[in-house]
Amino acid sequence: MLCADNITLGDRLDGVSAGIAPGRITAICGPNGAGKSSLLSVLAGLIAPDAGAAELDTTPIADLSPRARARAIGYLPQTPEVAWDVTVETLVDLGRLAWRGGPLAKRRSGGADDAAAIETALDAMELQDLRTRPLSRLSGGERSRALMARVLAGAPQWILADEPLANLDLAHQLALLRLLRREADAARGVVLVMHDLALAMNHADEVLVLDEGRRVALGEPETALSENVLREVWGVDARWVGEPGSRALALR
Repeated sequence: MLCADNITLGDRLDGVSAGIAPGRITAICGPNGAGKSSLLSVLAGLIAPDAGAAELDTTPIADLSPRARARAIGYLPQTPEVAWDVTVETLVDLGRLAWRGGPLAKRRSGGADDAAAIETALDAMELQDLRTRPLSRLSGGERSRALMARVLAGAPQWILADEPLANLDLAHQLALLRLLRREADAARGVVLVMHDLALAMNHADEVLVLDEGRRVALGEPETALSENVLREVWGVDARWVGEPGSRALALR
């Protein structure tokens, strides 16, 4: 279980609590400035809250060693920065650092487990044909897929991703959502910041809605993204149309 216990962070989060179970896809939704990315960063152990705590299976994330945290949680920020113009394969290989001994300069050559994890991640994100291409020669969508492959290569128990679908075309959006569903079905936890409410409605098991740093709703998509919540949080008069699993949002 990944838990936020009364998290407060400046003017970005105000007493947010939530328990997130593995084996599910949880979407964090809300308007711009609601605190979604901040909460995800706290859950990943990258930002220390002013009050409250993030916990992983009752252990404060702040108490985990960097290596233990990196093995447990794979984090993809909204605007990832890569310092060097490495190849796709090298970038994905960096996802294995937490599983190797010694500092980077002295680490052993990657073993069979590393090689298998890298190949699996490249296959999953359809990057085999791009493995030797430098990041500077990738499109925005290809770069996003490479960065997600780096997360997957680490084989984390939790995948925390901030807007992972934003730069992807429709086919790759659906492919990634299917992949994340398989990860959840394998008892891993998947937490996604999402702006597309229809994708959250159709693909998430649970939705956490934030507004102005506060928790407004947490539950099944039909409840957390009800028409009343849409009106209250997003200020729009809209209704859901279509069957469960293929619903669309119609503005009135």
